[in-house]
Amino acid sequence: MKKTYQFGLLAEKIAALFLRLKGYQILQSRYKNHFGEIDIIAKKSRVIIFVEVKARKSKTTIEEMLSQRQIQRIERAAEFFIAKNSQFHNFDWRIDFIEVGRFFLPKHHCNFVS
Repeated sequence: MKKTYQFGLLAEKIAALFLRLKGYQILQSRYKNHFGEIDIIAKKSRVIIFVEVKARKSKTTIEEMLSQRQIQRIERAAEFFIAKNSQFHNFDWRIDFIEVGRFFLPKHHCNFVS
């Protein structure tokens, strides 16, 4: 369990670095509110991106890694974040997904939830 947790934390750090290299500004990591948790909140131009990061060591599909219930929690947490941060009220927003595999290579799925 401890190794899995540490691998997950490392995956989040890799994903944040990957996003920075792609020109995203990281606003928050491991954001929590009473609706749920968002691994990374980033901004690029006038878009707020809520990113779910999953570390995986085996070949599983995205749908196997991310349940509909998890997606709903992320959406509610994202809506709450936007509502509480008035500076982002006129921004567009989306939910992305980054999977980090066995060799620490991130794969970015933009606008995964639509």
